[in-house]
Amino acid sequence: MRPVGHTCTRWPATQRNIARDPCDWLVPATGRTDAKLSMPLPAARLMQKDHCVRMDELRQAAIDRLPPPVSEYFNQGSADGITASAAVAAWDNVRFRPRILRDVSVVSTATTVLGRELATPVCVAPTSMHRAAHADGEVATARGAAAAGSLMAVSTNSGRTFEEIGATAAAWWLQCYVLRDRGLTKAIAQRAKAAGASAVVLTADTPVVGRKHNAGKGVWDVVPAGYHMANIDQDGLPDSALDKADDLTPDTISWLREVSGLPVVVKGVLRADDARIVASAGAAAVQVSNHGGRQLDQSVAASDALPEIAAAVQESGAEVYVDGGIRRGEHVLAAIALGARAVFVGRPVLWALTAGGETGQGGSAGVAAVLSQLTAELGHAMALAGARTVSEITSDLVA
Repeated sequence: MRPVGHTCTRWPATQRNIARDPCDWLVPATGRTDAKLSMPLPAARLMQKDHCVRMDELRQAAIDRLPPPVSEYFNQGSADGITASAAVAAWDNVRFRPRILRDVSVVSTATTVLGRELATPVCVAPTSMHRAAHADGEVATARGAAAAGSLMAVSTNSGRTFEEIGATAAAWWLQCYVLRDRGLTKAIAQRAKAAGASAVVLTADTPVVGRKHNAGKGVWDVVPAGYHMANIDQDGLPDSALDKADDLTPDTISWLREVSGLPVVVKGVLRADDARIVASAGAAAVQVSNHGGRQLDQSVAASDALPEIAAAVQESGAEVYVDGGIRRGEHVLAAIALGARAVFVGRPVLWALTAGGETGQGGSAGVAAVLSQLTAELGHAMALAGARTVSEITSDLVA
């Protein structure tokens, strides 16, 4: 049985020559059964041309709509922003060696992460302040991810409760900051599992928070307190209880797996030796990440660190994911060819939540549209590269 995903079928021959972009090239298949499939295609899988937007245009639309401190918070990097500003260019620098004379009449973007079937390897990275982008916050993001056949990592700082997110029936993981108060961390993880989280993403690169420079007021000066930490009862807690722990060790992985009862993904890995350590300590997956350029400035680009990390854990059974600077389907193709099983996108989702979708009103439709567009672009790039399935996107495609 062919996996259900964004399965791409060519337009009729009379229309092929006028196709100018991936959204032209892909058949808009909404809730129909294709003769080449044994299962119906889920709704909202592929998009028509008028839903395609450039990421820089989407970013600008979000900037125009958001209060400046919120927009700054979404887009800023740490210190001088060197790492953050270099992320997209690092993916742009990857070059391909496409295969020819391959039958790519049907291309599928379906994949699995930690055993869960997804229609796309493009997933939602954990970010904060979704309610500052849209009134429905993380609930809208979760619905959009579900509509695109994707998966969402939900921040510890979520502005909507885990129960509300779980009620969307979206596939989701908890992103976890281990706090100095380990009992509070345990309670957060267990609450997330009870609400439907199927993995915990341990953010390991924040012993302290990277310094940021604000042009004026900060985001915390303009947004209501209820926009974050909806899953933490702060009444009576000392301020220090919410401080991020700065004493994490590899043993934290097994502790978190024990108290949550969930597989642990370690996020923030940029070195092969660290990847081997976390895999040996029981991590189910490693996520190559420099935290969107928001922690140590001048850190290596995720795209540059990815190949050595993928090679380091190849025999361990741990999966590899990557985030940071993914803006086009070709970037996703490059990431998978360099060793990632899936990619996670953060800022584009926030922009789409703010101002995406056919009407430009954001919300779940905006999130679904940006994820579906990246997936459609990936399918198009796969066909051009001679890869019919995600498993055929291999390292030989990269020059």
